[in-house]
Amino acid sequence: MVLVDVKVPVLAESVPDATLLDWKKAPGEAVAQDEILIELETDKVVLEVPAPAAGVLAEIVKATGDRVVSQEVLARIDTEATAGVARPAATPSAGATPATPSAPEPEPATEAARLSPAVRKLVAEHALDPSAITGTGRDGRITKGDVLDHLARQSAAPETPVAAPPAPRPSAAPATAAPAGARGERREPMSRLRSRIAERLKQAQNTAAILTTFNEVDMAPVMALRNRYRDQFEKAHGVKLGFMSFFVKAAVQALNRFPAVNAYIEGDTIVHHDYQDIGIAVGSPRGLVVPILRDAQSLGFAAIEKSIAEFGRKANDGTLSLDDLSGGTFTISNGGVFGSLLSTPILNPPQSAILGMHKTQERPVVVDGQIVVRPMMYLALSYDHRIVDGREAVLFLVTIKEAIEDPARLLLDV
Repeated sequence: MVLVDVKVPVLAESVPDATLLDWKKAPGEAVAQDEILIELETDKVVLEVPAPAAGVLAEIVKATGDRVVSQEVLARIDTEATAGVARPAATPSAGATPATPSAPEPEPATEAARLSPAVRKLVAEHALDPSAITGTGRDGRITKGDVLDHLARQSAAPETPVAAPPAPRPSAAPATAAPAGARGERREPMSRLRSRIAERLKQAQNTAAILTTFNEVDMAPVMALRNRYRDQFEKAHGVKLGFMSFFVKAAVQALNRFPAVNAYIEGDTIVHHDYQDIGIAVGSPRGLVVPILRDAQSLGFAAIEKSIAEFGRKANDGTLSLDDLSGGTFTISNGGVFGSLLSTPILNPPQSAILGMHKTQERPVVVDGQIVVRPMMYLALSYDHRIVDGREAVLFLVTIKEAIEDPARLLLDV
C-alpha cells in the first residue's frame, strides 16, 4: 500500500482558513488523477481540490463542515489499489451478461466534471441531469442562468396527466391545506463569503471616517465615440467596447493626480502605491465579489474590456481564484446595471476610496444657456476623510467627469 496525501492548497495570507463542502467520493471508491474530490469554501472563493494521483480513496481525514488551513491533510489515496477493487460491480439483472470484474467502472459523463461549483451545487439540489440542459457558456458550458432557465421551463410545463385519486370523504379536511393566514419562516447559515462581506463592511464603517461627494457626468460624448467605433473595435479586438474601460482609464488618470486616494492607512503610517490595481465590483451567485484589474495604468481599452468580460464569466461560473480577488488599491462599483440612480458606496478596506457609477438617464440640463436633454449619470466618491481631504476628493471626481465628457483627455493625459 502506497498512500498519497490530499492536502489543502496553499491559501493566500488574507485567507486564514477554509470550510469543507460535500465530498465527491467515499472511502473505497476509485479516483482518477486530477479528479475533483471536494470543494473548499473561503471568505472569497470556492476552491476545488483535485486528486494528486490515481488510485482508491483510502481514508477521509476531514469531514464535511470542518475548517482547515493551508497544507492540512484532507484525505489519503492508495495508489496501488485498482479501480476494480474500489468499486464493486452492481448485481446484474436476470439474463444480463455480467461485467468483467477487473474492468474499471466507466466514469460518469465528463459534463459533470465541467460544471462550476455553483452550477454543480444547483444541479445536485434539484436532482437534474446536466446532459438535459443546454449550455450557453464558453465551449457550451452550463452556466447558473442555464440551470435556472431549465428549472423555469420545467415548472411552466404541464404535468403528465395521472388518474384522479378517489374523492375525499365529505367530513375529511384536505391533508395538504395550510391554515388560513399561516406565516412561515426559514433559517439558513451565512456563507463564508456573505459573512466576510458583513464583517468587512462593518469594519469600514467602524474604522474609517467615510464621507461621500457627488457629481454628474454627461455621457453623450462617450456614447457617441462608442457608437462610432463599436463595430471596428469588436472586429479588431474580439471584445465589445463598454463604458467601464473609459471609467477605468479616467480613474487611473485621477489617481495619478491625487495619490492620497490611491493610498491607505496602516497604524500611524500612510502606505502609498506607485501603481493602480483597480477592483471591479461584480455580482455573483454567492454575493458581491471584487476581482482586481492589476496594473491598470499600463492597460489599453481592449485589455481592460477583455479582463472585465473574463471576470464576469468567472464570477457567474464560480471559478474566480484567490489571486483574482487579492489586493487592490481602488474600487469601482457600477450599481447602474441594476437600475440604481444614486447611492453612497461603502469602502473596501483597507482602501481609502471607491467610485460609484449609476444608471444613465436622460434629464434636462442647461448647456450654453439653453435647456437640452442629455444622457446623465450621477457619480459618487466615498472616501476616508482621515487620509483624503475634501478638496482632493472633489477635484478627483471632477477629473473623472472631465475625462468622460471629453474622452480625448484620456489619450492626451490632460
